Amino acid sequence: MKVNLDTFAELKTPCYVLEEERLRRNLELIKGVASEAGVEIILAFKAYALWRTFPIFREYIGATTASSLYEAKLAVEEFGSKAHTFSPAYTDYEIDEIAACSSHLTFNSLSQYARLHGRVKGVNEGVSIGLRINPEYSEVGTALYNPCAPGTRFGVTADKLPEKLPGDIDGFHCHCHCESGADVFVRTLEHITGKFSRWFGQVKWINFGGGHLMTRKDYDIPLLIKTLTDFRKAYPWLHVILEPGSAFGWQTGPLVSQVVDIVEDHGIKTAILNVSFTCHMPDCLEMPYMPAVRGAETMEGGDGRGEGVYRLGGNSCLSGDFMGAWRFPHGLNVGDNVIFEDMLHYTTVKTTMFNGVTHPSIALARADGTFEILREYGYEDYRDRMD
Repeated sequence: MKVNLDTFAELKTPCYVLEEERLRRNLELIKGVASEAGVEIILAFKAYALWRTFPIFREYIGATTASSLYEAKLAVEEFGSKAHTFSPAYTDYEIDEIAACSSHLTFNSLSQYARLHGRVKGVNEGVSIGLRINPEYSEVGTALYNPCAPGTRFGVTADKLPEKLPGDIDGFHCHCHCESGADVFVRTLEHITGKFSRWFGQVKWINFGGGHLMTRKDYDIPLLIKTLTDFRKAYPWLHVILEPGSAFGWQTGPLVSQVVDIVEDHGIKTAILNVSFTCHMPDCLEMPYMPAVRGAETMEGGDGRGEGVYRLGGNSCLSGDFMGAWRFPHGLNVGDNVIFEDMLHYTTVKTTMFNGVTHPSIALARADGTFEILREYGYEDYRDRMD
């Protein structure tokens, strides 16, 4: 099947489209950063977990990070290597299986470590145990995504750590970023080292978490590499790990939808689509942010009034399942494609079947020009979630 990747005119039903060439560009850049800086960069499933594309990833990276039993099992069964695992709290009924699927396992608290570390080692003697630390500093502006805000449930602050770490703690894990730049990492690193460097001599690795959006066009790659290189020179025994998610899937493909109806109220025109913000693009409402729409002008603060201006509405029964507005160069008609840019990260992993809304297919536009539908969803997928 051949598809025009500019218009997707051949698509008549909603579909997430991953473009292999874009994905490989990201992977090449990430591999280059890891090599030049002498660090390990792994894929965080919480942002991207399309396992049918893992063979492509394996050409560039060797490991992944998981935050749950199912993600850890996906790492072993589909990626082919054990996971770097972190969870806010491990449960008694899952910890054994999680441990068996993990190469690294990070505890969120000293109490969870005390209660479960012996059991973890009993299941998997070779697992490397870590502890999540909280530097009490983050420049993430959206409270929903700030892991270091006062009262956070994530990590151990420096004042709560013993001077001598337990002997089987091999590493520290720290996550402070969300789609952040290298300059933010520089400033954050000052807080991490300032508060925790006195323990660095007792550990073997440090994981600086995700949110390093190194594939964004304006990201300062040289600064990131210099920062990591300087850190490694200061602490040469530490194996440094980064685990971005968005950076891998950034700008790798759109969500293609179609106009189903156009309604008007109080002069506000809404184009109702066969996709849903709450079901298929939840970060747009949670963050919130307005996604770019191909061929349309984003009108921050627009209300849907004006020539060629539309709100875009989802097809669920949630009253707030809409965003707006965008100005299109021509009037929209039923059947027109509306293409939401950059919809592969944090969408396919967070979608729901709320309201039984038909789920978009997932497709791969291969580098050789072919177009492959990886997955289509049907009634059974919705029904079985209620079983």
